[in-house]
Amino acid sequence: MGILIIEDDKKIAELIKRRLEAEQYKVTVEYDGEKGFRTALDEFYNLIILNLILPKKDGLSLIKDLRVANVTTPVLILSTKNTVEDIVTGLDVGADDYLPKPFAFVELLARVQALLRRSKQERGAEIRFAELRLDPITRKAWCKEKEIHLTLKEHALLEFFIRNPNQVLSRSAIVENVWPDMITVKFTNIVNVYASFLRKKIDKVTGRNLIHTVPGIGYILKET
Repeated sequence: MGILIIEDDKKIAELIKRRLEAEQYKVTVEYDGEKGFRTALDEFYNLIILNLILPKKDGLSLIKDLRVANVTTPVLILSTKNTVEDIVTGLDVGADDYLPKPFAFVELLARVQALLRRSKQERGAEIRFAELRLDPITRKAWCKEKEIHLTLKEHALLEFFIRNPNQVLSRSAIVENVWPDMITVKFTNIVNVYASFLRKKIDKVTGRNLIHTVPGIGYILKET
C-alpha cells in the first residue's frame, strides 16, 4: 500500500519512512505543502500523513484543498499543536485522525493500520459517479437502472476509478491496486487493454466519454 508523508522535518520524515518501509509499505516523502499537495493530486495513495506546520502551504489548507478536489484518501495529522481545539479543527477540515507530537512509533503504526482497515471496510457501501453506480459486494454495476455486464477485473478497475474520481491515476498505481500480486513494469501494459475494454462498455451505456487517457501517465475518470 502507498503512503505519502508530508513533513518538513527531514529527520522525522526519514525516520517514519524507514520504519513504515520495514512494515512493507511503499512510502513517498515531500518536504513542503505545495509539493505535497501536487503529489497527492498526481498519484494515488492509500494514506496521507502530514504535519500541520509546513512551508509554502500549511497542513489545514492542504487538507481543505484536497477535499475540495474530491481526494478522499484518509489523512493522519502529526503535529506539536495538541490542544483540544487544535485537534477538533484538524478533524473538522477533513482529517481522519490526529496524533500529537512527540509520539511512539508503535502508536503511529497502530493508527496507520486502523485507518487502512477502516478504509477497506468502507468499501462495502455502494459507490457512484455521474450516472454510474457500483456495488462492491455483489460486483454489479449500473448506468442509471441499466446493468453493465463487466468481468471481475473490469469491475475492479471501474471501482478504483470511481473511488478516485477527477484524479490522474498512473498505470503503476492502477496495477498496484487492481493487480496487487503482479506488479511489474511489463504488466502495466495490460492496464491499457482493460481500460480500453471498460471504456467501450461505459461509453456505450452513457453515450459519452468518462474515462480519459492522460498521455505518458495513465487515466482519469471525469465528466467533460
